[in-house]
Amino acid sequence: MLGLCLMAGVLLAALLFPVVGGLGLASNRAADTVDQTSGELTKAEPPLVTTVLDKDGAPIAYLYDQYRIPVPSSGISDTMKAAIIAIEDKRFFEHKGVDWQGIARAAAKAGVEGETSQGASTLTQQYVKNYLAFVVGEGSQEAYEKATEATLGRKISEARIATQLEQKLSKDDILTAYLNIVPFGNGTFGIGAAAKAYFDTTPDKLTVPQAAMLAGLVNEPSRLNPGAAVEPAIKRRNTVIDKMRDNGAFGSDAKVAGEKADEYKAADIGVVADLKLLPNGCVGAGDGPVYGFFCRYLVDYLDTAGIPTDKLIRGGYTIHTTMDPVATRAAKEAAEGQVPKNQPGIANAMAVVEPGDDKHRVRALAANRDFGNNADAGQSAYSIPAEVTKFGAGSIYKVFTAAAALEKNITGIDKQIDVPATYTSKVYKDSGKGYTVRNAGKYPEKMTLTDALAQSPNTAFIILEEKAGLNNVVDMAHRLGLRESMQGVNKDGNPLKPDGSNGPSQGDVYKRDNSGSFTLGAGPTSILELSNVAATIMSGGKWCPPTPVEKVTDRNGNPVQLKEAPCDQAVAPEVANALATGMSADVKPSGTAHGAANGWNRPMIGKTGTTEDHWSVAFIGATPQFAGAVMTFTDGVAPQVICNGSPPRLCGTNDSGGVFGGQVAAPTWFNAMRTIHGDAEIKPLPPVDPRYR
Repeated sequence: MLGLCLMAGVLLAALLFPVVGGLGLASNRAADTVDQTSGELTKAEPPLVTTVLDKDGAPIAYLYDQYRIPVPSSGISDTMKAAIIAIEDKRFFEHKGVDWQGIARAAAKAGVEGETSQGASTLTQQYVKNYLAFVVGEGSQEAYEKATEATLGRKISEARIATQLEQKLSKDDILTAYLNIVPFGNGTFGIGAAAKAYFDTTPDKLTVPQAAMLAGLVNEPSRLNPGAAVEPAIKRRNTVIDKMRDNGAFGSDAKVAGEKADEYKAADIGVVADLKLLPNGCVGAGDGPVYGFFCRYLVDYLDTAGIPTDKLIRGGYTIHTTMDPVATRAAKEAAEGQVPKNQPGIANAMAVVEPGDDKHRVRALAANRDFGNNADAGQSAYSIPAEVTKFGAGSIYKVFTAAAALEKNITGIDKQIDVPATYTSKVYKDSGKGYTVRNAGKYPEKMTLTDALAQSPNTAFIILEEKAGLNNVVDMAHRLGLRESMQGVNKDGNPLKPDGSNGPSQGDVYKRDNSGSFTLGAGPTSILELSNVAATIMSGGKWCPPTPVEKVTDRNGNPVQLKEAPCDQAVAPEVANALATGMSADVKPSGTAHGAANGWNRPMIGKTGTTEDHWSVAFIGATPQFAGAVMTFTDGVAPQVICNGSPPRLCGTNDSGGVFGGQVAAPTWFNAMRTIHGDAEIKPLPPVDPRYR
């Protein structure tokens, strides 16, 4: 008791005199800090939930650090306010931030069995403590310990801030702020989230038993968890009801108040069977889940666009995304239709981007895998369709060679080019000798560039690569859309470190080593970037970053400006349009995608790809409305050959039955795109300038 009395005296002195030099308890500098903190508390913005919406405005994911639903004073019932005041600070409307009477009472009862120091800390002080722990300290263990440490210095600081706060805010403002800050257990913060989670209601509709139970949780939310500890929770609730009765919440007539209290205490606990907790994060986003890969890409994209993840999960943003749920589900079903999710060691992923002159909107990111942490259940925790895979897209890279050759007027799409069965390059080397390539099948000695893109002879494109220049071809891949794949990763597909210690980039390695094999597409590739290449071609050569964001608003509904890369004219429209028509024959009878097209009747561009070792296959295609890419690759511990079948399977190192891009990747694309296009208008490809014929 002597100690508590001494503390009360020191607290009073500290409140009256900013400098208590002899005791070393405060200083002018500390007082300034207190003034600043109390000012912050008057305009506190607690962590809120960020909501992610699809293109139609439907929620697809929630991202948060603290599940909180802010409510104004008018949205909180008087019953709830009465309950928290009764149990935590019955003289709330009488004191000025520090309850000296409560401190004296705590001193008088100190040491009495069963009594605590209740009354020594007001709701205003508790608000200060919780604000410092969960808003300033972001809920970290260190911040919580610092905000609740049992030291005289902390109590003095807390008391000073509380008294200053009471001069700046009304009692109702403080009470509302407190009820919006404090934790209520099970990951809920604030009365809005607590009312929803435990009773599936709103704070303005809380009954007396409900309000009393929630008020009781503030004391020890873990120990009193009504979902796991029903009896302790009911006991604590009934204690709160008794305090409400004693505090006059049920009227001045003692008999009537007692009867009401008994009635309230007889009620069941009333908590919903399954707590209404908000799903958090990208795992499980979308029923299925379906939207996790898009969500993961969105978070990564925003991190580089000016909203880092730690800010995203606390800021209460509304993210209006470009995600099309119809396209995403179609891509998911098509990917699983070719490779079941439980098929070991084989991933099948698709990205869909909408072409445009001002924006390339990402409409779908999907895979046969679900987004999650359980590999045994066929889940993947990284964004397969968006990140750079460690596998190549095969002959799709011949598109970049064709584009470079067209740009330099080396050939036209109808011009005959050489197609020898075998070709040894004098420009590129292999172990100090000439680089020799062979065609996988029989081809005419000459064919048009259009037919070569459809049938994919290796020798023709090695010759074109020599004429166009390897550096120009590599740069063309970057310009058309493989920006991260060429300059953001090394030759092994690992992201480059800021200091460049694990470099150089993949594109620079090809240039440095003068590797003619670039046009055969063996290096790490991003499926999303491949899709964006097709979008660039169908946008008249206009490259734009593949964006998952339509707009972002903050907690107050104000627009948030993102730092997105501007669009640029990657190639002249005439080159892009010629390339589009040059890629239009892949679905014809002689094309490698003809079997997969199976009656497709829309003008489109397309190109299949198969790596030499059959570890991965791919398809890229687009119409004027939608562009997309699919890659099928071995994603097990050790790469293996993928063999064709229903479903495809891993077949070790025997590539005699290795799968081709026209067999798995292309069917995935066409099956998805039929649904995605639906009954949309059939549009023609752009006209070709005669100079590029």
